Amino acid sequence: MSTTTTRQADPTSVIAAHDPLALAQALIRCPSVTPDDAGAQAVLADALRRIGFTVTSLPFGEAGSVTPNLFARIGTGAPHVCFAGHTDVVPAGDASWQDDPFGGMVRDNVLYGRGACDMKGAIAAFVAASATWLDRGKGALSGSISLLVTGDEEGPARDGTVRVLDWMAANRQIPDFCLVGEPTNPGVLGEMIKIGRRGSLNAHIVVPGIQGHVAYPHRADNPVHRLLALLAELTTRPLDGGTDHFEPSSLQVTSIDVGNKATNVIPAQAEARVNIRFNDQHTGASLTAMLHEACERQAPEARLDIRVSGEAFRTEPGPLVEALVTAIEARTGRRPKLDTGGGTSDARFIAHHCPVAEFGLVGETMHKADECVPVDDLQALSGIYLDLLGRLLDGRARPGAER
Repeated sequence: MSTTTTRQADPTSVIAAHDPLALAQALIRCPSVTPDDAGAQAVLADALRRIGFTVTSLPFGEAGSVTPNLFARIGTGAPHVCFAGHTDVVPAGDASWQDDPFGGMVRDNVLYGRGACDMKGAIAAFVAASATWLDRGKGALSGSISLLVTGDEEGPARDGTVRVLDWMAANRQIPDFCLVGEPTNPGVLGEMIKIGRRGSLNAHIVVPGIQGHVAYPHRADNPVHRLLALLAELTTRPLDGGTDHFEPSSLQVTSIDVGNKATNVIPAQAEARVNIRFNDQHTGASLTAMLHEACERQAPEARLDIRVSGEAFRTEPGPLVEALVTAIEARTGRRPKLDTGGGTSDARFIAHHCPVAEFGLVGETMHKADECVPVDDLQALSGIYLDLLGRLLDGRARPGAER
């Protein structure tokens, strides 16, 4: 059940909303390790309400495992620009941190804490950019700004962004363009924009056989030999040669197991796990068919359990992406590369509804001990998002070209 509240902007209490550092610190101090929220979305919702956003809480999931999500919007017109991200983080881990991983400490002008770059820092930059843009308009907003924020990106991602998007579609809240604040830059701010992602398929292959003594192979049926033949076929045949925007698809064997503790026993079963990261020359369905066909040739009795966690997608470069490129270049002096590499993100769900791109902080320390972001980068990212709002909302770049 959704809960919607609107509060008038309060000019005496918007310091945290305008300051990405203060808001990032407040968010980091909420230990929102998936699946716990620890108050992070309440902090965010309060900052958004204070600058005039209508905030809708959208918890999804079964009792006892509800995922916190929120959708916030200001304005009702077009174009509608959405910022998307997540408040959940991975555990701090067992590695030694210099400071409390949930303390939000600033040392030598660097902000430390779990989620600093992935991606509470970007969320704070979203809010600060929006607050500044609204101040400049002094109440007259052309178009709309929204935020889609989930508490289930680092987890199974079942009741997060994908469920919020269903709600947005049902309530006519789908944006014209969405920017996800994942940390896209390998080493320096302004290096890279993600305009797509590869798809991901996981396959569990089980080949049955007949157990027996290795000295009497004619009385047994060794499943390992058929499994190895199957894996040899899968790993030696290139899936494709890549495209202008995607590197070649990759099939990797991640596990082979027979559970055999004896040296003189032919096992009754052999199994393997395979992951395929695929470009837009394939779909989950086409690769599923390919795996079944290979099994028919090498191990007809094999059982396959296939799960596709996301399809490949790409946003066609055009005015919207160019607006982001120009905003980044104006602030950093770097013209970012348009890239589709790396893992998956919630952009894979958003791509079904509208053009989407990803740009955030430097990801070098994400998921590590002493995760951090230079305060200057945090301020610069907020400036880039502010510039992007100007380019999209004042008519210099209009949605419609990228799909």
